[in-house]
Amino acid sequence: MPAAALAVSPFRWQDGERLVRFGRGTLNEGPDLLGEDYQLLTTTRALQAAPDLAEGAADVHHVAPGHVDEVAAELRESVRGELLVALGGGRVIDVAKALAAADPPRRVAAVPTTLSAAEMTALHRHVSEVPAATPRVRPAIVLNDPALSASQPEAQLAASALNSLAHAAEAPLTPLASPVPTLAAMEGARLLAGGLVPSEPERDALALGALLAGYASGAAGFGLHHVMAQTLVRLAGIGHGPANAILLPHTILSLARRFPGEMERFGEAVGGEPSAVAASILARVGVTRLRECGVTSEVLPRCAAAAAERPELALTPPPATSDELLELYEAAW
Repeated sequence: MPAAALAVSPFRWQDGERLVRFGRGTLNEGPDLLGEDYQLLTTTRALQAAPDLAEGAADVHHVAPGHVDEVAAELRESVRGELLVALGGGRVIDVAKALAAADPPRRVAAVPTTLSAAEMTALHRHVSEVPAATPRVRPAIVLNDPALSASQPEAQLAASALNSLAHAAEAPLTPLASPVPTLAAMEGARLLAGGLVPSEPERDALALGALLAGYASGAAGFGLHHVMAQTLVRLAGIGHGPANAILLPHTILSLARRFPGEMERFGEAVGGEPSAVAASILARVGVTRLRECGVTSEVLPRCAAAAAERPELALTPPPATSDELLELYEAAW
């Protein structure tokens, strides 16, 4: 069993220019924090869960499926206003961040409906044709209500939790790591693993665990695992949640070879050998192999070659070679 984790209770956190509100019922604070003249970016599922947010919006924009840079480019001309409110999962929030970065000054408010923790980072792709050196944006307002952020059906929730567990695993390993994000990562890992041990998910614990792991990733970055998952999503057409979930039991082994002491401490946080814990959570997703999600073996070498070019690999040194990446993709296939 994982070590005892923090108690889950509502809080208000003023983190520099960012306000984070966490807890059941925080969505009710939306009218006071957001005002009445914002642009709402959302999806059909998300809007059904929080229809009141549409009532206060000047305009509502539905975010289509697709890659963040391309979807944001399609929305750029129609999304106007100083405050962009993102109600949805990581893709919706990242589109809002990309739009804010493309046409400053703008602020983003995030209301997550998954455990992606995109609301806690300035990690996002830019709108197509926006220069790579353009400063990125992190949400200035975060309304994390577990009734929404942990609202997915169990299989999708488990996949999203594994994405967040990967944030917690990688953040303490990068050269940007420091004590505060590392402590947050370990507490996030305890909550995420502990929240999925019972037969019925402890959704509030999962929501807080994802938030803490996302904070750690926002502060310290990511490396091998997320490079592989993001590349797979872009080139193989697999969903973000399944990509992270299926890869994690394998990528954790590579991280452990590089950082045995750190991953031993991570194992103490999650209550067991990290790869085995990830595999046990993956069993709740319903798919355990990339081929079960329609990924063909022919695309794997292309994914490995593309991932090997990503500079973020240097954040979990030594950078993985294309041969190592291909071996990991094939092990997950």
